[in-house]
Amino acid sequence: MKIIILGAGQVGSTVASELARDESNEITVIDIDQHILTDLQDRLDLRTICGNGSYPNMLEMAGADDADMLIALTNSDEINMVACQVASSLFNTPTKIARIRSPEYLGNPGLFAAESIPVDVMISPESLVTDYIYHLIEHPSALQVLDFAGGKVQLVAVKAYDDGPLCGHALKTMKQHVPGVDMRVAAIFRDGESIQPSAECVIKADDEVFFIAARKHISIVISELRKLEKPIKRVMLAGGGNIGGQLAGRLEKDYQVKVIESSPARARELSGILDSAIVLLGDAADPDLLAEENIESMDVFCALTNDDEANILSSMLAKRLGARKVMSLINRPAYVDLVESGLIDIAISPHQVTIGTLLAHIRRGDVVAVHALRHGSAEAIEAVAHGDSSSSKVVGRTIEQIKLPKGATIGAIVRGDEVVIAHHDTVIESEDHVILLLIDKKKIADVERLFQVGITYF
Repeated sequence: MKIIILGAGQVGSTVASELARDESNEITVIDIDQHILTDLQDRLDLRTICGNGSYPNMLEMAGADDADMLIALTNSDEINMVACQVASSLFNTPTKIARIRSPEYLGNPGLFAAESIPVDVMISPESLVTDYIYHLIEHPSALQVLDFAGGKVQLVAVKAYDDGPLCGHALKTMKQHVPGVDMRVAAIFRDGESIQPSAECVIKADDEVFFIAARKHISIVISELRKLEKPIKRVMLAGGGNIGGQLAGRLEKDYQVKVIESSPARARELSGILDSAIVLLGDAADPDLLAEENIESMDVFCALTNDDEANILSSMLAKRLGARKVMSLINRPAYVDLVESGLIDIAISPHQVTIGTLLAHIRRGDVVAVHALRHGSAEAIEAVAHGDSSSSKVVGRTIEQIKLPKGATIGAIVRGDEVVIAHHDTVIESEDHVILLLIDKKKIADVERLFQVGITYF
């Protein structure tokens, strides 16, 4: 596939890295910063062009005449939209994906119709990150909460603790602990290494356990893996930008919310937008301000500014001053694992949250959703099975008959409105949504091939 990527920032570089792993992809990256492009070209097998990606001559140099896809990921909504328009009008590029951040544009989806601004897929990192954090606040005991099949199924990661009822017991005893609830442990990580779940596998303290279940059963299963934390009532957000503002608007209906914003103009704007949330003007790393606002009574403190260092410092300070749980938005991948081993409970990587949505439109086969796990070291995929037993490698076969690559696990199937937790004798039918967890990302192509329909299918 011939793909042009505009923008070599965190998201653009991550997407380029993912796509460059597949030797069948021909990648060209356009950015205005030659230094970033040089670094990217030194690391990856791709072509780079320095310039404005919305200019027709730049796109022509990048090979837009026969490109299969344009992915516009610059920091400018306007450049991304114009690039899609140029790619459509002058080069008839089949698929155009654009990063759109401004709520003013997102609130008018009619702008992006084929006869207006021809954007096939809109990616809004702020909205995706807002959803991600909201799920974590809904389930305070979880490390990750990911939706599949429109929210019917969730994949949740939790850390097992000594006081959890299942800790020290084999997985085969799960049904005794949660009678009437069907679920599946899809992966276990112990000391950073993956352990293949089996009936005899015993969960130990500090294991990171990924399980899949119907949405309505998630809280019940979490309670078996670890003691449920007290419900969240009070939330403090540091940073009232696009993410902080959106999140505060969603949370204020059910929680007591305080937002700390350093910009007087933005603080006034938020005060006019939000209903019950309290907006404070100040520095979230000011211990006096945090103490004055009763940080020790906060169930969650979430740092959401554009400054990684400020987010880390304010989160660590909030934890030391008594906040029950702290989360921090961190853009630099090198910081993520580093800070989670310390005082910060959850580090949120925006580009890892965003990239899954992009990859869902790039994967071969009918892939509906892709989610990065453990900061990108593994993936969860929702793929749709098509065809019949003669044209498909999965349809009409039981789970144990499917030749899955090593490290791949089928966790659940969504058939219409029915959620079917996968067992060895579960048969996959045409149009089933199949949720898989893949520990080794090098095997992605093998999974994609499983869900591609043979030439006998019409």
